[in-house]
Amino acid sequence: MHAEYARNAARHEKGRSWRLPLVCGLAALLVYGCDRTDLPAPDPQVAKGRDLFFNETFDGNGRTCGTCHREENDFAIDPVFIATLPDNDALFVAEFTPALAENFENPRLMREFGLILENLDGFGDLPNRFVQRGVPHVLAQRNSIDSAAGPRTGWSGDGAPGDGTLRSFATGAVIQHFTKTLDRVPGVDFRLPTDDELDALEAFQLSLGRQEDLLLPLVLRGTTAARGQEIFLDNTLGKCNACHANAGANGDPRIFGEGAGNLNFNTGVEDLPDQPADLTGELVPPDDGFGVPGNGEFNTPTLVEAADTGPFFHNNSIETIEGAVAFYNGDAFNDSPAGQLIAGATGSGINLDGTQVVEVAAFLRVINALENIRVSIERLEQGAALSREPAKRALRIAVAETDDSIAVLAGGGLHPEAVAHLRAARLLADRAGRSLFRRGRLAREAIAEQRRARAELVEVP
Repeated sequence: MHAEYARNAARHEKGRSWRLPLVCGLAALLVYGCDRTDLPAPDPQVAKGRDLFFNETFDGNGRTCGTCHREENDFAIDPVFIATLPDNDALFVAEFTPALAENFENPRLMREFGLILENLDGFGDLPNRFVQRGVPHVLAQRNSIDSAAGPRTGWSGDGAPGDGTLRSFATGAVIQHFTKTLDRVPGVDFRLPTDDELDALEAFQLSLGRQEDLLLPLVLRGTTAARGQEIFLDNTLGKCNACHANAGANGDPRIFGEGAGNLNFNTGVEDLPDQPADLTGELVPPDDGFGVPGNGEFNTPTLVEAADTGPFFHNNSIETIEGAVAFYNGDAFNDSPAGQLIAGATGSGINLDGTQVVEVAAFLRVINALENIRVSIERLEQGAALSREPAKRALRIAVAETDDSIAVLAGGGLHPEAVAHLRAARLLADRAGRSLFRRGRLAREAIAEQRRARAELVEVP
Protein backbone atom coordinates (compact mmCIF):
# COMPACT_ATOMS: atom_id res chain seq x y z
CA MET A 1 0.00 0.00 0.00
CA HIS A 2 2.83 2.40 0.90
CA ALA A 3 4.65 1.60 -2.35
CA GLU A 4 1.50 2.27 -4.37
CA TYR A 5 0.98 5.52 -2.47
CA ALA A 6 4.55 6.61 -3.24
CA ARG A 7 4.18 5.71 -6.91
CA ASN A 8 0.97 7.72 -7.12
CA ALA A 9 2.61 10.72 -5.50
CA ALA A 10 5.58 10.48 -7.86
CA ARG A 11 3.31 10.17 -10.88
CA HIS A 12 1.38 13.28 -9.86
CA GLU A 13 4.66 15.17 -9.51
CA LYS A 14 5.44 14.61 -13.20
CA GLY A 15 4.24 16.68 -16.08
CA ARG A 16 4.16 20.30 -15.03
CA SER A 17 2.85 21.62 -18.33
CA TRP A 18 -0.21 23.83 -18.21
CA ARG A 19 -2.11 26.04 -20.58
CA LEU A 20 -3.84 29.29 -19.87
CA PRO A 21 -7.39 29.67 -21.10
CA LEU A 22 -7.40 32.39 -23.74
CA VAL A 23 -10.04 34.27 -21.80
CA CYS A 24 -7.55 35.01 -19.04
CA GLY A 25 -4.43 37.03 -19.39
CA LEU A 26 -1.31 35.99 -17.56
CA ALA A 27 -1.45 38.99 -15.24
CA ALA A 28 -5.04 38.25 -14.29
CA LEU A 29 -4.17 34.63 -13.54
CA LEU A 30 -1.28 35.64 -11.34
CA VAL A 31 -3.48 37.86 -9.22
CA TYR A 32 -6.96 36.42 -9.35
CA GLY A 33 -7.18 33.19 -11.36
CA CYS A 34 -10.18 32.56 -13.63
CA ASP A 35 -13.67 31.31 -12.90
CA ARG A 36 -15.06 28.69 -15.24
CA THR A 37 -18.53 29.40 -16.53
CA ASP A 38 -19.84 25.82 -16.58
CA LEU A 39 -20.55 25.66 -12.83
CA PRO A 40 -24.07 26.54 -11.69
CA ALA A 41 -24.38 30.19 -10.77
CA PRO A 42 -24.42 30.60 -6.96
CA ASP A 43 -27.80 31.42 -5.45
CA PRO A 44 -27.52 35.00 -4.11
CA GLN A 45 -29.80 34.14 -1.19
CA VAL A 46 -27.61 31.19 -0.22
CA ALA A 47 -24.48 33.32 -0.55
CA LYS A 48 -26.00 35.98 1.68
CA GLY A 49 -27.01 33.33 4.21
CA ARG A 50 -23.51 31.90 4.20
CA ASP A 51 -22.01 35.29 4.99
CA LEU A 52 -24.49 35.80 7.82
CA PHE A 53 -23.92 32.30 9.19
CA PHE A 54 -20.17 32.68 9.49
CA ASN A 55 -19.66 36.40 10.01
CA GLU A 56 -22.71 38.05 11.61
CA THR A 57 -22.56 38.50 15.39
CA PHE A 58 -25.92 40.29 15.63
CA ASP A 59 -24.25 42.89 17.87
CA GLY A 60 -23.82 40.26 20.55
CA ASN A 61 -20.92 38.67 22.40
CA GLY A 62 -18.85 37.86 19.32
CA ARG A 63 -20.32 34.47 18.49
CA THR A 64 -21.73 33.61 15.08
CA CYS A 65 -23.69 30.57 13.93
CA GLY A 66 -20.36 29.20 12.70
CA THR A 67 -18.88 29.38 16.20
CA CYS A 68 -20.56 26.07 17.05
CA HIS A 69 -21.29 24.82 13.53
CA ARG A 70 -17.81 24.71 11.99
CA GLU A 71 -17.69 24.02 8.28
CA GLU A 72 -14.33 22.29 8.55
CA ASN A 73 -15.75 19.95 11.22
CA ASP A 74 -18.97 18.80 9.54
CA PHE A 75 -20.85 21.87 10.80
CA ALA A 76 -20.52 20.73 14.41
CA ILE A 77 -17.98 20.73 17.23
CA ASP A 78 -16.65 17.95 19.45
CA PRO A 79 -14.01 17.77 22.20
CA VAL A 80 -11.19 16.88 19.80
CA PHE A 81 -11.95 19.89 17.60
CA ILE A 82 -12.56 22.18 20.57
CA ALA A 83 -9.06 21.35 21.86
CA THR A 84 -7.56 22.89 18.70
CA LEU A 85 -9.15 26.32 19.26
CA PRO A 86 -7.34 29.28 20.83
CA ASP A 87 -8.50 30.39 24.26
CA ASN A 88 -9.82 33.67 22.85
CA ASP A 89 -12.18 31.92 20.45
CA ALA A 90 -15.75 33.16 20.79
CA LEU A 91 -16.84 29.65 21.77
CA PHE A 92 -15.16 30.29 25.14
CA VAL A 93 -16.77 33.70 25.70
CA ALA A 94 -17.99 32.64 29.15
CA GLU A 95 -14.37 32.21 30.24
CA PHE A 96 -13.34 35.80 29.53
CA THR A 97 -16.59 37.80 29.87
CA PRO A 98 -17.50 38.52 33.51
CA ALA A 99 -21.19 39.09 32.71
CA LEU A 100 -21.39 35.54 31.32
CA ALA A 101 -19.22 33.79 33.88
CA GLU A 102 -22.15 32.06 35.59
CA ASN A 103 -25.18 30.22 34.17
CA PHE A 104 -24.24 30.77 30.51
CA GLU A 105 -21.95 27.81 29.80
CA ASN A 106 -20.14 25.16 31.81
CA PRO A 107 -16.57 25.46 30.46
CA ARG A 108 -15.50 22.11 31.88
CA LEU A 109 -18.34 20.18 30.25
CA MET A 110 -17.87 22.10 27.01
CA ARG A 111 -14.17 21.35 26.74
CA GLU A 112 -14.31 17.78 28.05
CA PHE A 113 -17.52 16.54 26.41
CA GLY A 114 -18.51 19.17 23.83
CA LEU A 115 -21.70 20.10 25.72
CA ILE A 116 -23.49 23.43 25.31
CA LEU A 117 -25.89 24.87 27.89
CA GLU A 118 -29.48 25.36 26.71
CA ASN A 119 -32.43 26.96 28.54
CA LEU A 120 -35.17 25.23 26.58
CA ASP A 121 -37.77 25.67 29.33
CA GLY A 122 -37.21 29.41 29.62
CA PHE A 123 -34.87 31.79 31.41
CA GLY A 124 -36.77 32.08 34.69
CA ASP A 125 -34.44 29.95 36.83
CA LEU A 126 -31.00 30.01 35.23
CA PRO A 127 -29.08 28.18 38.00
CA ASN A 128 -31.38 25.15 37.90
CA ARG A 129 -33.47 25.01 34.71
CA PHE A 130 -31.14 24.10 31.88
CA VAL A 131 -29.84 21.13 29.95
CA GLN A 132 -26.45 20.23 28.51
CA ARG A 133 -26.52 19.10 24.89
CA GLY A 134 -24.09 18.30 22.14
CA VAL A 135 -23.99 20.37 18.96
CA PRO A 136 -25.83 18.62 16.12
CA HIS A 137 -24.60 19.07 12.58
CA VAL A 138 -26.87 21.02 10.24
CA LEU A 139 -26.39 18.85 7.15
CA ALA A 140 -29.18 17.35 5.02
CA GLN A 141 -31.89 19.39 6.73
CA ARG A 142 -33.86 19.67 3.51
CA ASN A 143 -34.86 16.04 3.91
CA SER A 144 -34.66 15.49 7.67
CA ILE A 145 -36.75 18.02 9.63
CA ASP A 146 -40.22 17.85 8.08
CA SER A 147 -42.91 15.87 9.85
CA ALA A 148 -46.68 15.54 9.90
CA ALA A 149 -46.65 17.40 13.24
CA GLY A 150 -44.58 20.29 11.91
CA PRO A 151 -40.85 20.99 11.64
CA ARG A 152 -38.47 19.17 13.97
CA THR A 153 -35.49 21.38 14.82
CA GLY A 154 -32.82 20.82 17.44
CA TRP A 155 -32.29 17.64 19.40
CA SER A 156 -35.83 17.42 20.74
CA GLY A 157 -37.62 18.81 17.72
CA ASP A 158 -38.66 22.02 19.46
CA GLY A 159 -35.53 24.11 19.19
CA ALA A 160 -37.06 27.05 17.34
CA PRO A 161 -39.27 29.69 18.99
CA GLY A 162 -42.53 30.96 17.56
CA ASP A 163 -43.68 28.86 14.64
CA GLY A 164 -40.96 26.27 15.28
CA THR A 165 -39.53 26.45 11.76
CA LEU A 166 -35.92 26.32 10.66
CA ARG A 167 -36.33 29.94 9.60
CA SER A 168 -37.09 30.88 13.21
CA PHE A 169 -34.32 28.73 14.63
CA ALA A 170 -31.76 31.51 14.21
CA THR A 171 -33.83 33.82 16.40
CA GLY A 172 -33.71 31.35 19.27
CA ALA A 173 -29.99 30.80 18.75
CA VAL A 174 -29.24 34.52 18.95
CA ILE A 175 -31.23 34.92 22.17
CA GLN A 176 -29.66 31.84 23.79
CA HIS A 177 -26.06 31.94 22.60
CA PHE A 178 -25.20 35.44 21.32
CA THR A 179 -26.21 37.61 24.29
CA LYS A 180 -23.78 39.99 26.03
CA THR A 181 -25.43 39.54 29.44
CA LEU A 182 -27.93 37.20 31.05
CA ASP A 183 -30.57 39.93 30.87
CA ARG A 184 -31.01 39.06 27.17
CA VAL A 185 -32.54 42.41 26.22
CA PRO A 186 -33.05 42.82 22.44
CA GLY A 187 -31.41 45.97 21.18
CA VAL A 188 -29.05 46.01 24.15
CA ASP A 189 -27.51 42.54 24.47
CA PHE A 190 -28.00 41.62 20.80
CA ARG A 191 -30.15 42.52 17.85
CA LEU A 192 -32.71 40.11 16.45
CA PRO A 193 -32.32 38.93 12.85
CA THR A 194 -34.45 40.73 10.28
CA ASP A 195 -36.94 38.87 8.11
CA ASP A 196 -34.57 39.10 5.15
CA GLU A 197 -31.73 37.69 7.24
CA LEU A 198 -33.89 34.81 8.46
CA ASP A 199 -34.83 34.00 4.87
CA ALA A 200 -31.19 33.96 3.83
CA LEU A 201 -30.05 31.87 6.80
CA GLU A 202 -32.76 29.33 6.08
CA ALA A 203 -31.78 29.15 2.41
CA PHE A 204 -28.13 28.58 3.31
CA GLN A 205 -28.89 25.86 5.85
CA LEU A 206 -31.19 24.04 3.44
CA SER A 207 -28.39 24.06 0.86
CA LEU A 208 -26.02 22.13 3.11
CA GLY A 209 -25.30 18.45 2.65
CA ARG A 210 -27.34 15.89 0.79
CA GLN A 211 -30.40 17.17 -1.00
CA GLU A 212 -32.04 13.74 -1.16
CA ASP A 213 -31.97 10.48 0.74
CA LEU A 214 -30.19 7.33 -0.34
CA LEU A 215 -32.13 4.53 -1.97
CA LEU A 216 -31.15 1.34 -0.18
CA PRO A 217 -29.92 -1.29 -0.67
CA LEU A 218 -26.64 -0.24 -2.26
CA VAL A 219 -24.45 -2.79 -4.02
CA LEU A 220 -21.61 -2.72 -1.52
CA ARG A 221 -18.30 -4.42 -2.24
CA GLY A 222 -17.22 -5.07 1.34
CA THR A 223 -18.43 -8.28 2.98
CA THR A 224 -18.78 -6.81 6.46
CA ALA A 225 -20.58 -3.64 5.39
CA ALA A 226 -22.85 -5.58 3.03
CA ARG A 227 -23.93 -7.85 5.88
CA GLY A 228 -24.42 -4.78 8.04
CA GLN A 229 -26.76 -3.32 5.44
CA GLU A 230 -28.80 -6.54 5.44
CA ILE A 231 -29.14 -6.41 9.23
CA PHE A 232 -30.01 -2.70 9.11
CA LEU A 233 -32.84 -3.31 6.64
CA ASP A 234 -34.17 -6.49 8.27
CA ASN A 235 -37.22 -5.59 10.38
CA THR A 236 -36.87 -8.89 12.25
CA LEU A 237 -33.21 -8.36 13.15
CA GLY A 238 -31.64 -4.90 13.24
CA LYS A 239 -34.95 -3.08 12.75
CA CYS A 240 -33.00 0.15 12.09
CA ASN A 241 -34.76 1.09 8.86
CA ALA A 242 -38.11 1.42 10.63
CA CYS A 243 -37.13 4.78 12.14
CA HIS A 244 -34.20 5.60 9.84
CA ALA A 245 -35.64 4.84 6.40
CA ASN A 246 -32.80 4.64 3.88
CA ALA A 247 -30.44 5.55 6.73
CA GLY A 248 -31.99 9.00 6.92
CA ALA A 249 -33.99 10.78 9.61
CA ASN A 250 -37.51 9.82 8.54
CA GLY A 251 -39.78 6.98 9.58
CA ASP A 252 -40.42 4.18 7.11
CA PRO A 253 -43.69 5.14 5.37
CA ARG A 254 -44.61 1.46 5.13
CA ILE A 255 -44.77 1.42 8.93
CA PHE A 256 -45.68 4.95 9.98
CA GLY A 257 -47.62 6.02 6.89
CA GLU A 258 -46.90 8.37 4.01
CA GLY A 259 -45.71 11.79 5.08
CA ALA A 260 -44.79 10.74 8.63
CA GLY A 261 -41.36 12.28 8.11
CA ASN A 262 -39.12 12.94 11.09
CA LEU A 263 -40.43 11.42 14.32
CA ASN A 264 -39.82 11.92 18.03
CA PHE A 265 -39.22 8.97 20.36
CA ASN A 266 -38.22 8.32 23.96
CA THR A 267 -35.39 5.86 23.42
CA GLY A 268 -34.14 5.73 27.01
CA VAL A 269 -30.83 7.53 26.48
CA GLU A 270 -31.45 9.52 29.66
CA ASP A 271 -31.65 6.23 31.58
CA LEU A 272 -28.15 5.08 30.66
CA PRO A 273 -25.99 4.50 33.76
CA ASP A 274 -22.60 6.16 34.24
CA GLN A 275 -23.11 8.94 31.73
CA PRO A 276 -19.79 10.78 31.29
CA ALA A 277 -21.03 14.26 32.24
CA ASP A 278 -22.74 12.90 35.38
CA LEU A 279 -19.50 11.32 36.56
CA THR A 280 -17.82 14.74 36.84
CA GLY A 281 -19.95 15.83 39.78
CA GLU A 282 -21.07 18.92 37.85
CA LEU A 283 -24.77 19.81 37.95
CA VAL A 284 -26.40 18.18 34.93
CA PRO A 285 -30.20 18.28 35.29
CA PRO A 286 -32.21 15.58 33.51
CA ASP A 287 -33.10 16.47 29.93
CA ASP A 288 -36.84 15.99 29.47
CA GLY A 289 -36.82 16.43 25.70
CA PHE A 290 -39.74 17.72 23.70
CA GLY A 291 -42.15 20.27 25.16
CA VAL A 292 -42.53 22.20 28.41
CA PRO A 293 -42.60 20.21 30.59
CA GLY A 294 -40.90 17.64 28.40
CA ASN A 295 -42.26 14.24 27.47
CA GLY A 296 -38.85 12.56 27.27
CA GLU A 297 -38.84 12.41 23.47
CA PHE A 298 -36.07 13.37 21.05
CA ASN A 299 -36.15 13.52 17.30
CA THR A 300 -34.54 11.02 14.97
CA PRO A 301 -31.19 12.06 13.49
CA THR A 302 -29.99 11.11 10.04
CA LEU A 303 -27.46 8.26 9.97
CA VAL A 304 -25.64 8.84 6.67
CA GLU A 305 -23.51 11.49 8.36
CA ALA A 306 -23.32 9.73 11.74
CA ALA A 307 -19.95 7.97 11.75
CA ASP A 308 -17.88 11.16 11.56
CA THR A 309 -20.12 13.40 13.68
CA GLY A 310 -19.86 11.74 17.09
CA PRO A 311 -20.12 11.75 20.06
CA PHE A 312 -23.63 10.37 19.86
CA PHE A 313 -27.09 11.17 21.19
CA HIS A 314 -28.31 14.49 22.53
CA ASN A 315 -25.98 14.43 25.51
CA ASN A 316 -22.83 13.09 23.80
CA SER A 317 -23.04 10.06 26.07
CA ILE A 318 -21.46 7.54 23.69
CA GLU A 319 -18.21 8.14 21.82
CA THR A 320 -18.07 5.55 19.02
CA ILE A 321 -20.41 4.47 16.24
CA GLU A 322 -20.08 0.87 17.44
CA GLY A 323 -21.16 1.97 20.91
CA ALA A 324 -24.11 3.84 19.46
CA VAL A 325 -25.30 0.73 17.60
CA ALA A 326 -24.76 -1.44 20.69
CA PHE A 327 -26.94 0.92 22.76
CA TYR A 328 -30.03 -0.49 21.06
CA ASN A 329 -29.27 -3.96 22.46
CA GLY A 330 -29.32 -2.74 26.05
CA ASP A 331 -31.95 -2.44 28.73
CA ALA A 332 -32.10 1.37 28.51
CA PHE A 333 -33.47 1.14 24.97
CA ASN A 334 -35.43 -2.10 25.12
CA ASP A 335 -37.24 -0.98 28.28
CA SER A 336 -37.97 2.49 26.86
CA PRO A 337 -41.26 3.51 25.20
CA ALA A 338 -39.56 3.30 21.79
CA GLY A 339 -38.12 -0.12 22.59
CA GLN A 340 -41.51 -1.36 23.73
CA LEU A 341 -43.06 -0.01 20.53
CA ILE A 342 -40.54 -1.99 18.47
CA ALA A 343 -41.10 -5.13 20.53
CA GLY A 344 -44.86 -4.82 20.21
CA ALA A 345 -44.68 -4.37 16.45
CA THR A 346 -42.14 -7.12 15.75
CA GLY A 347 -42.56 -9.55 18.64
CA SER A 348 -39.19 -8.88 20.24
CA GLY A 349 -36.69 -6.21 21.15
CA ILE A 350 -33.34 -5.70 19.45
CA ASN A 351 -30.69 -8.25 20.37
CA LEU A 352 -27.68 -8.21 18.06
CA ASP A 353 -24.52 -10.19 18.75
CA GLY A 354 -21.16 -8.44 18.90
CA THR A 355 -20.26 -9.34 15.33
CA GLN A 356 -23.58 -7.98 14.11
CA VAL A 357 -23.05 -4.70 15.95
CA VAL A 358 -19.70 -4.31 14.18
CA GLU A 359 -21.30 -5.15 10.84
CA VAL A 360 -24.04 -2.52 11.18
CA ALA A 361 -21.39 0.00 12.25
CA ALA A 362 -19.30 -0.96 9.20
CA PHE A 363 -22.28 -0.24 6.97
CA LEU A 364 -22.71 3.17 8.60
CA ARG A 365 -19.00 3.87 8.21
CA VAL A 366 -19.10 3.04 4.51
CA ILE A 367 -22.15 5.15 3.66
CA ASN A 368 -20.58 8.01 5.63
CA ALA A 369 -17.38 7.66 3.62
CA LEU A 370 -19.39 7.64 0.39
CA GLU A 371 -20.96 10.94 1.43
CA ASN A 372 -17.52 12.33 2.31
CA ILE A 373 -16.33 11.34 -1.16
CA ARG A 374 -19.34 12.98 -2.80
CA VAL A 375 -18.68 16.24 -0.98
CA SER A 376 -14.94 16.04 -1.64
CA ILE A 377 -15.48 15.67 -5.38
CA GLU A 378 -17.93 18.56 -5.36
CA ARG A 379 -15.42 20.78 -3.55
CA LEU A 380 -12.54 19.66 -5.77
CA GLU A 381 -14.57 20.58 -8.84
CA GLN A 382 -15.08 24.02 -7.33
CA GLY A 383 -11.40 24.22 -6.48
CA ALA A 384 -10.50 23.50 -10.08
CA ALA A 385 -12.92 26.07 -11.44
CA LEU A 386 -13.10 29.08 -9.16
CA SER A 387 -10.78 32.01 -8.57
CA ARG A 388 -8.07 31.84 -5.99
CA GLU A 389 -9.66 32.55 -2.59
CA PRO A 390 -12.96 30.71 -3.22
CA ALA A 391 -10.93 27.87 -4.73
CA LYS A 392 -8.65 27.66 -1.70
CA ARG A 393 -11.65 27.57 0.62
CA ALA A 394 -13.26 24.76 -1.41
CA LEU A 395 -10.02 22.80 -1.42
CA ARG A 396 -9.63 23.15 2.36
CA ILE A 397 -13.05 21.58 2.79
CA ALA A 398 -12.13 18.83 0.31
CA VAL A 399 -9.08 18.03 2.44
CA ALA A 400 -11.16 18.01 5.64
CA GLU A 401 -13.79 15.72 4.07
CA THR A 402 -11.06 13.41 2.82
CA ASP A 403 -9.55 13.29 6.29
CA ASP A 404 -12.99 12.28 7.55
CA SER A 405 -13.38 9.50 5.00
CA ILE A 406 -9.93 8.13 5.82
CA ALA A 407 -10.64 8.20 9.56
CA VAL A 408 -14.09 6.64 9.17
CA LEU A 409 -12.84 3.71 7.09
CA ALA A 410 -9.51 3.16 8.84
CA GLY A 411 -11.22 3.40 12.24
CA GLY A 412 -13.26 0.33 11.35
CA GLY A 413 -10.45 -1.54 9.59
CA LEU A 414 -12.37 -1.24 6.33
CA HIS A 415 -11.27 -1.08 2.69
CA PRO A 416 -7.51 -0.42 2.91
CA GLU A 417 -7.32 -0.06 -0.89
CA ALA A 418 -9.88 2.73 -0.78
CA VAL A 419 -7.97 4.37 2.06
CA ALA A 420 -4.80 4.33 -0.08
CA HIS A 421 -6.62 6.14 -2.89
CA LEU A 422 -8.04 8.64 -0.40
CA ARG A 423 -4.58 9.35 1.01
CA ALA A 424 -3.36 10.05 -2.51
CA ALA A 425 -6.38 12.29 -3.12
CA ARG A 426 -5.70 14.19 0.09
CA LEU A 427 -2.08 14.84 -0.89
CA LEU A 428 -3.18 16.12 -4.29
CA ALA A 429 -5.93 18.33 -2.85
CA ASP A 430 -3.55 19.81 -0.31
CA ARG A 431 -1.00 20.58 -3.03
CA ALA A 432 -3.74 22.05 -5.22
CA GLY A 433 -4.64 24.44 -2.43
CA ARG A 434 -1.05 25.70 -2.33
CA SER A 435 -0.49 25.82 -6.09
CA LEU A 436 -1.09 28.79 -8.36
CA PHE A 437 -0.52 27.38 -11.83
CA ARG A 438 -1.34 23.68 -11.37
CA ARG A 439 -4.35 23.95 -9.07
CA GLY A 440 -6.87 22.77 -11.65
CA ARG A 441 -4.81 19.82 -12.81
CA LEU A 442 -4.03 18.66 -9.28
CA ALA A 443 -7.68 18.98 -8.27
CA ARG A 444 -8.77 16.89 -11.24
CA GLU A 445 -6.21 14.22 -10.38
CA ALA A 446 -7.54 14.22 -6.82
CA ILE A 447 -11.05 13.71 -8.20
CA ALA A 448 -9.82 10.66 -10.10
CA GLU A 449 -8.40 9.19 -6.88
CA GLN A 450 -11.66 9.90 -5.05
CA ARG A 451 -13.55 8.03 -7.75
CA ARG A 452 -11.18 5.09 -7.49
CA ALA A 453 -11.80 5.01 -3.76
CA ARG A 454 -15.55 5.10 -4.29
CA ALA A 455 -15.34 2.19 -6.72
CA GLU A 456 -13.71 0.12 -3.97
CA LEU A 457 -16.72 0.72 -1.71
CA VAL A 458 -19.72 0.38 -3.98
CA GLU A 459 -20.56 -0.72 -7.50
CA VAL A 460 -20.82 2.44 -9.56
CA PRO A 461 -23.03 2.43 -12.69
